[in-house]
Amino acid sequence: MNAQLKGLYVITDQELYPGRSHIDIAAAAIAGGCRIIQLRDKKASDRQFYFTACELRDMTRRVGALFLVNDRVDVAAVVGADGVNIGQTDLPVDAVRKLLGDDAIIGVSADCLEQALEAQKAGADYVGFGPVFPTTTKLDAGEVTGLDELALVCQAVDIPVVAIGGISIENIALVAAAGATCAAVVSAVVCAEDMVRATEELQRKFDEGAIGTIAKGR
Repeated sequence: MNAQLKGLYVITDQELYPGRSHIDIAAAAIAGGCRIIQLRDKKASDRQFYFTACELRDMTRRVGALFLVNDRVDVAAVVGADGVNIGQTDLPVDAVRKLLGDDAIIGVSADCLEQALEAQKAGADYVGFGPVFPTTTKLDAGEVTGLDELALVCQAVDIPVVAIGGISIENIALVAAAGATCAAVVSAVVCAEDMVRATEELQRKFDEGAIGTIAKGR
């Protein structure tokens, strides 16, 4: 497991808060201590997405943060991203591995235990599991899985689990306590009045929940 794949995982979305770009969001998240940034944009043109990815790659490299790209394996390869997150209908893991190489971090989105186990068997480096809670930032998200299902998946797979979907300052500690290696957030940072402070608080709450998990011996 990549040692950096732990804690808060911020996904950029410049549609949620007018005036805040992917660059603004990533810069604030990094200033708040986040070291995992994913670029997600379903509406940008290829050219726009590429130039944004180039800028984020440079930004994350300067601070030693991981930079992941959502879906766009081609762009991830061109800009030298650390990895990608792919969905159930995207290229299979082995094909992505051929394009990005053995060192790339490949995450696979899953919404049930069966998909999580299949992702692990296929060679994924992590499972993005959810939506754990109701969410409005991903319109094609499936049914809410809940904390019990998240805990089940965390116990069943040997690779990191990145929880996603409706995670906020109020529930992020519960996600960590369920065994998730990372908690992926979008609106909890993007829509916060102070994105830097929100990032700091989210990471602190996640760490508190993770400490509780260790104390229980999970």
